[in-house]
Amino acid sequence: MKILSAPQIRQADAATIQQEPVSAIDLMERASMAFADEFLQHFADQSQPVYVLCGPGNNGGDGLAVARMLLLSGYQVQVFAVSAQGSTSESFNINCERLQQQSCTLQTIETAQDIPAFPDHALIIDGLFGSGLSRKIEGVFATLIQAVNESKATVVAIDIPSGLYADKVIEKDAPVVKAAYTWTFQTPKLAFLLPQNESIVGNWQILDIGLDTAFLDQVVTDYYYVEPAMVKALRRQRPLHSHKGDYGKTILIAGSYGKMGAAVLSAHACLRSGVGLLTVHVPQCGYQIMQIANPEAMTTVDPHEQFFTTLAQEGRTSLDGYDVVGVGPGLGTAEATVAALTDLLKEAKRKGMRMVLDADALNICGKHRELLKEIPKDSILTPHPKEFERLTEKAKDDFHRLELLKDFATENKVYVTLKGSHTAIATPEGKVYFNSTGNPGMATGGTGDVLTGVLTAMISQKYASQDAALLGVYLHGLAGNIAAEKLSQEAMTASDVVACLGEAFKTLD
Repeated sequence: MKILSAPQIRQADAATIQQEPVSAIDLMERASMAFADEFLQHFADQSQPVYVLCGPGNNGGDGLAVARMLLLSGYQVQVFAVSAQGSTSESFNINCERLQQQSCTLQTIETAQDIPAFPDHALIIDGLFGSGLSRKIEGVFATLIQAVNESKATVVAIDIPSGLYADKVIEKDAPVVKAAYTWTFQTPKLAFLLPQNESIVGNWQILDIGLDTAFLDQVVTDYYYVEPAMVKALRRQRPLHSHKGDYGKTILIAGSYGKMGAAVLSAHACLRSGVGLLTVHVPQCGYQIMQIANPEAMTTVDPHEQFFTTLAQEGRTSLDGYDVVGVGPGLGTAEATVAALTDLLKEAKRKGMRMVLDADALNICGKHRELLKEIPKDSILTPHPKEFERLTEKAKDDFHRLELLKDFATENKVYVTLKGSHTAIATPEGKVYFNSTGNPGMATGGTGDVLTGVLTAMISQKYASQDAALLGVYLHGLAGNIAAEKLSQEAMTASDVVACLGEAFKTLD
């Protein structure tokens, strides 16, 4: 699903009006009906008072139409229009007339004294401003938003919370409605996917209003939202006569003294995600641990007791016989490990081998940034925000971080999965895909190590790097959702995510 900018959303509306054809007021009616239907499903108690707040533009027109539909459905609705210095939109005026035909009084808010007191059990529908807002809200609108946010009422935003920009950062201390629910039309707004806006957007959902598919197919954007159908299309069925060699010979370099759990989790996830032949390279202290924890994996042992120093063994160079390298979980950052990782990156680059880099492998690269140029192209890096900051710089805000992410992936010709509630997958072409699976229960130690194992297995199976990243991140989050459903977000662990990978794969059948 493409994520559109505010101007592109207006263009999509215009294309639908022209191509369907449908009038602007009828398209608004369609959107308002979708919103009202969703409202009926969420809030079945018609005794709750409903306050609909309308601005002078088309978002206000949506609010008036929704108010009319809820009145016809038996809700106790009060409608308020905020007086603005200037004219109201044509769609606002038409819906105002239609509402008055239902014998509903449209109340006007001109000053702070006109703002109603919202009961604690009330429902407030925010129809003040839509995605076309381009400047900071002021005056009585700002006062009204403050009153809404200070109330204990449940707020539902039409399309986007008023005061929030669709695709840029809001000004410091700008008035913005804090919604419990946001029901948006056709495509998500970029702002919804960024952590800094979580308390503003609340629980958001996409309502399909049938915008012109030809326009949506051809419009160009750098941002996408990953849907189940997209991921299902990526997954390949295994040929009947395939064998383990078809799914890659992979080396996973992980673990150090006190951090062998990371290596175990990553290896287990790799095995659960379809790798053909897995070898795990560990320090001497981890040999028995790995052999017992993952008997399906082969194990090579580093000369050092506690951390990684070399892959080279008698009669072979370090990467002979392998197709893919995963490195980083629990690795440590000892000086000898830095030197070994440097040699590993150079050899992998020389051989044209794709890698998955995580955790301490990224921390080493962040401290020794000259190593970034040694990372083989089309490799996948899996930083969390703090690790990404070490690779680049401290972001001013989430939008700035997105630009840093795109620039980093493009400059280094790699794929970057910036982990978070909507993990952002950046490509060397400057595209960003936001994942749609996962939950806060995954904010626990070891889940990142699991993702490294999943992604390493995907590359091992010869998926293109972009497909591997999209498929792996989606399945990782989906397994987390399954684990949370079974155990709760609080009780689930990284091992539970691994245990649920099989069920996650089965959803793609």
